[in-house]
Amino acid sequence: MPLSLIGLGTAVPQRRISQQEALALAPQMGNASPRQQRLLERIYQRSGVMHRHCIPLPDSGNPTTAERMRRYQPAALELALEASRLALKDAAIEASAITHLITVSCTGFGAPGFDLALIANLPLAMNVARTHVGFMGCHGAFNGLRVARAFVEADPSACVLLCAVELCSLHLQEGWNPDHIVANALFADGAGAVVAVAADGAGVGSTNKKGLQLVASSSTVLPGTEDLMGWIIEDHGFSMVLSSKVPSRIAAQLRPWLEQWLAGLGLTLPEIETWAVHPGGPRILGAVQESAGLQPAQIDLSTAVLRQFGNMSSATILFVLDRLRTSPDQNGPCLALGFGPGLAVEAALLMVQKAT
Repeated sequence: MPLSLIGLGTAVPQRRISQQEALALAPQMGNASPRQQRLLERIYQRSGVMHRHCIPLPDSGNPTTAERMRRYQPAALELALEASRLALKDAAIEASAITHLITVSCTGFGAPGFDLALIANLPLAMNVARTHVGFMGCHGAFNGLRVARAFVEADPSACVLLCAVELCSLHLQEGWNPDHIVANALFADGAGAVVAVAADGAGVGSTNKKGLQLVASSSTVLPGTEDLMGWIIEDHGFSMVLSSKVPSRIAAQLRPWLEQWLAGLGLTLPEIETWAVHPGGPRILGAVQESAGLQPAQIDLSTAVLRQFGNMSSATILFVLDRLRTSPDQNGPCLALGFGPGLAVEAALLMVQKAT
């Protein structure tokens, strides 16, 4: 049964900085030599990011993981509430109609988490069914959408609220580890929320709503890539492992798997009219473009989100989908892709239906 995404909402912190400002704030800049400063400047300039949003951070020092987690909970709730309220408003339903709540995050932990705070503040029914997708990385929202589809298949009257919130700026890392420097140049903060129902069900909001429908999803781990991308909890925040080999592996290994999966759905790559790729960085987008034989214009939405907001981990794909549904040039089958630790690939086949 297809899953209809009948409401979408996104939120970012008020603080917006340019990439030049982000460079000046980079932990590595403080003690960098002129040569190192030039190297950092090149990395930040080539990141594909022009602006990003971030929560207020400590003025100096290298906070412990405990200190970073104390900042996570209130800031995550603020963004999650804003995105969720916008999604509910877009869906034109009351919060009390939500039967299932799915939360997604890989940048913070707490129990009780922001899911309970959403119940209290939206407010949702106290008996709403809660599921948390944690520490899955940049493709976490894909995992959440798969769970949402399973819920509506089991109960066509279900009404699901999915909320992904990430505070990547909490995990800026010091030192000259290349993985950390690249991550510092790319990642940002944001939240996205979706209200979803069964496309043909009898639930709230399921009557002839136009928009996006999730019709199929799949995932794989690219062979021999387990050590190329990781997300590790350390004493001073979460540390990124991001090998320079990731783009080349995606370019070489993505297409055969996609072709096999689409063939099982009766589709070929040329029949995919629209693409929604998680903008992990310009090299990731370039690798997908190369592997799938795409034109630059076919990933314009992803490029624009990266440029305007940076990489907000799991929340980012919801920003891409929000632009997709309002773009007059997008229609027909859409393939959404996300990448995360593993090296894991998540794919979702959506149908774009324009309101008449």
